[in-house]
Amino acid sequence: MAAALETAAGALLTVFDAARERTISRLSGAQLRAVMVVERHDGINLRRLARLLDMLLSSASRLCDRLVAAGMLEREPGRSDRREISLHLTPEAERLLAELRADRRQRLAVILAGMTPEGRAALLAGIREFDEVARLRYAPEPPTAEAPAGAGAGPGDWAARAAGWPPGEPSMGRTA
Repeated sequence: MAAALETAAGALLTVFDAARERTISRLSGAQLRAVMVVERHDGINLRRLARLLDMLLSSASRLCDRLVAAGMLEREPGRSDRREISLHLTPEAERLLAELRADRRQRLAVILAGMTPEGRAALLAGIREFDEVARLRYAPEPPTAEAPAGAGAGPGDWAARAAGWPPGEPSMGRTA
């Protein structure tokens, strides 16, 4: 069953990859993941971003430098500690993510239109159940001292811990 699912899911991943390649040609995969994490955790600090991306702090800092230079992220001094920065998306990054999602949805709609209504309903029910079970199995990390309560790993971050999926990539149950 797992092998059959892996094969079948390949088509979904191909659709997502094609949309990403067409829409986000200005960003690397790592940059896109960072932008998506900042979107989910607005105001995140660099240390937590590095942890969610499974990167060294210095690598995450360089990645953010490139995203700031590209006009995708803004840095803001921390409210309690001016040495700490918080990260926010720019309007350009928000437009880019909206374009990516619109392209994904359009590509999915074309494929879904070729399916029977029963097949579409079964697919959605199965993916929702899969997402629910995976969220329970790979529950978000508990908040740390640098992350306030309720700001643990976001929905979809379980996927990063399950089967080595890239951190920050959305789960199937999200609208990313």
